[in-house]
Amino acid sequence: MSDSKTGETDDERRKRGRAPDPILPGMVPPKITAPKPVAISFWLWILAGVVLVAGQIALLVLKQELIDGILKNLKEHPVDGQPADPALVASGVTTLLWMLFGGAITFAVLFALFAYKAREGTRSARTVLTVGAVFLVLVELLVLGGSLNVFLLVATLLVAIALILMYLPSVSDYFPKVGRNLP
Repeated sequence: MSDSKTGETDDERRKRGRAPDPILPGMVPPKITAPKPVAISFWLWILAGVVLVAGQIALLVLKQELIDGILKNLKEHPVDGQPADPALVASGVTTLLWMLFGGAITFAVLFALFAYKAREGTRSARTVLTVGAVFLVLVELLVLGGSLNVFLLVATLLVAIALILMYLPSVSDYFPKVGRNLP
């Protein structure tokens, strides 16, 4: 699609930091072809979200084994010399696992949404994905203590690769920086 006044294409307008022409009712939206690294990155973000959710489903399936392991550990190493209440431990673990499941679904949806927008060339979506990746790593290291969760490690690796693909020099023109003074 080109601007009727200047004869520019949407890609040329994007390189100058301008938005594409609006799509009016009845008009067919132009086909945007993302560079191959950005397209691959999109699918890696989707896969990372799926892996996160699958990992939480696996934890929910293995919930009783997790509860038994915590109870065994508390029996061997009691806190303040008090025996642990199995019902309280089971309730706490169940609540934690469902909260983590909700968080994984939230991450997956946000990854999909902003990866889609980044595939369209939206620079701010790439920035949001970067912040999401940093947040995922911080959750892994600080909240979960770097525990060995294969699903979380695989998702983090996929996110890292997807992020690197979005910052390659060959795709920098696809995510134009908007200057202070628009031309």
